[in-house]
Amino acid sequence: MATYKKTSPYFTTPMNNLYLELLNLRPVVLDKDDVEYIIENQYKFRPDLLAFDLYNDPKVWWVFVLRNRSVLKDPIFDFVPGTKIFIPKAENVNNTLATQPGV
Repeated sequence: MATYKKTSPYFTTPMNNLYLELLNLRPVVLDKDDVEYIIENQYKFRPDLLAFDLYNDPKVWWVFVLRNRSVLKDPIFDFVPGTKIFIPKAENVNNTLATQPGV
């Protein structure tokens, strides 16, 4: 049975041989110390670039969506300059990535 990498938003979602089971969203800890950030022009439609600049890994772009569900309905096209989001601390992202499937 195939598994997804720990940087994938599907890492904790069970799989069988043919397809993914029901989506199991990975928890992103909401912390009062998360940084309020206004998306800049250089990141328009590119949450992966911001993830790379902040966490040195473009594959964790999905943490912005999970942290800001009420703002980022579409993870790409809602990622526009002037949008205010909260940025999870690197420590919280690392803790999220350390979570094992089924835990």
